[in-house]
Amino acid sequence: MKSLVRPAVSNPVPSTRTPRSSDTNAQNTQPITSAQRRYDLDWLRIIAILILVFYHTGMIYVSWGFHIKSAEHSQPMEEVMRWLHRWRMPLLFFISGAGTFFALRRRSYGSYAGERVRRLFIPLVFGMFVIVPPQIYAEWLFRGRFSGSYGEFYPEVFNFQPYQDGGTGGAFSWHHLWFITYLFLYSLISIPVFRWLEGKSGQRFMDRISRLIARPGGALWLVGLLLLNDVALGGFFPNETHALVNDWAYFMKNLILFWLGYVLISRRDFWQTITDQRRYFLVATLVCTVILYSFRRFVSAETFDNSRLLITLFSFNGLGLTWFSVLTTIAYGYRYLNRNHRFLPHLNEAVYPFYILHQTVIILIGYYVLTQTNLGVYDGFLLISLSTLTICVFVYTLLIRPFKLTRALFGLKA
Repeated sequence: MKSLVRPAVSNPVPSTRTPRSSDTNAQNTQPITSAQRRYDLDWLRIIAILILVFYHTGMIYVSWGFHIKSAEHSQPMEEVMRWLHRWRMPLLFFISGAGTFFALRRRSYGSYAGERVRRLFIPLVFGMFVIVPPQIYAEWLFRGRFSGSYGEFYPEVFNFQPYQDGGTGGAFSWHHLWFITYLFLYSLISIPVFRWLEGKSGQRFMDRISRLIARPGGALWLVGLLLLNDVALGGFFPNETHALVNDWAYFMKNLILFWLGYVLISRRDFWQTITDQRRYFLVATLVCTVILYSFRRFVSAETFDNSRLLITLFSFNGLGLTWFSVLTTIAYGYRYLNRNHRFLPHLNEAVYPFYILHQTVIILIGYYVLTQTNLGVYDGFLLISLSTLTICVFVYTLLIRPFKLTRALFGLKA
């Protein structure tokens, strides 16, 4: 299965609150209360989801596998997406972990678990039976596997045969909703970790984190957690599948990012320390970016495939790029985006149903563009992505936002 939160009061990726204040040590050491909000994380979540629309549209026009494919590919688009792939979803998992910290300041663990069921599990089940099947239907039509109506196709879902890459297998899948699946599981299995962090031993651990990140560029060293995961599990599960049962290296990588988001947002002095060191993170990100594209430019595919050392170095560099780019984004976001706007609550509410809808809309429009028009790569890309944005806005405004039932099905507060 392959490809992925409440307005000020209803985002299923828990909100992060803080007042804007001057950067003094006294304020940094004040306790974090439920009345605070980190507006920068809300803005970054919105930006990341919007980029995801263009990313998934781009999947139609690059050489990687996707549900529908153009015969024409764009190499420049693919090179940009190689970088985005290492940044976009890790950032969302980090932000989700940060939001979880604030959510648990306002509710018990039991009520938090219940909210996760309402905001994540219910939309996941709804999506697997309503939102995802049209994607599989369009793919089967595109690949010539099926030629009947949607009504004739839909009973295939209830055979509960798992979807396989390339449109093989059955019609039961979570597709891009894998993000919601993983986030739901992370939220529940992390409760014992969060309980431990509140205790004495957990706070001693946090003190060690504090001493580490206080060093110049110290937070960069936390990449070691991702490297250890890659060493331990990467050889057994080398590919991202988003299918859970055979995706443990990727599953644990994003769980670590989820935990890091929780930890690095849980003390106010961490916020300013990370922001003050943002240039270290930016330089590290640029270095990893240069290494990424140097591999692409100067190392042949044959040489790369035959060298375990190069494969390992490339993998480690990719993990460095992931962590360093997330740190850079969080640091610069807190510096420049931590401010409210009258549109922010509306955007923050809309972004979750927008995420749930977007890939289905992309594939349906993309199927029409690829089969009924002669548009080239960039014309098709713009038509599909901009049409998707427009349709998602209309569906949210007219069919989701006004009604209690649809709000509940899309994970919004009723």
